[in-house]
Amino acid sequence: MTVKQAIRERRAYRSLEPVKITEELIKDLAESAKLFCSCFNNQPWRYVFVYEPDMLKKMHDALSKGNEWARGASMIIAVFSKPEFDCVIRDRKYYLFDTGMATAALILRATELGLVAHPIAGFSPKKTREVLGIPDDMEVITLVIVGKHSATISPVLSQEQIEAEKKRPERFPLTKFVSLNRYQQYQ
Repeated sequence: MTVKQAIRERRAYRSLEPVKITEELIKDLAESAKLFCSCFNNQPWRYVFVYEPDMLKKMHDALSKGNEWARGASMIIAVFSKPEFDCVIRDRKYYLFDTGMATAALILRATELGLVAHPIAGFSPKKTREVLGIPDDMEVITLVIVGKHSATISPVLSQEQIEAEKKRPERFPLTKFVSLNRYQQYQ
């Protein structure tokens, strides 16, 4: 699979079936993040790969209403960092950008391996820190829900989530976010 194919194949599916999580798989995904670029090679990203059933159950308490589907995950990856781990140049803090890029590499690698790696915003960072022992000075940026896509629609999905499961949600046209040579008002 090419990078372009992985980008096209990647979807935020919510209907998941179990997949075997191995230390080799975790190492493979982590290596993809490790190799990604960052400001002065600071590599500000930090991850906790949660796959033991008891720990996954504890992580369910961190999920927001509407993300009940994530309870079907075979693994949850907590993504976190803090500004001091990366470049701060005047008022620009790079840690979120660099961590996001590395996490995108991890997600694309998971896609290449036939997995769903769905980042979510619907969770409690405080509860995540408590469950996983992440220090309070760390910013929990996202949780990545990992599993295998199931052809059977999960019964906990809302009607909107079911529609997104069946058909990729529409993407903006390029004219909505791309300017050439100078900024122009987007439509």
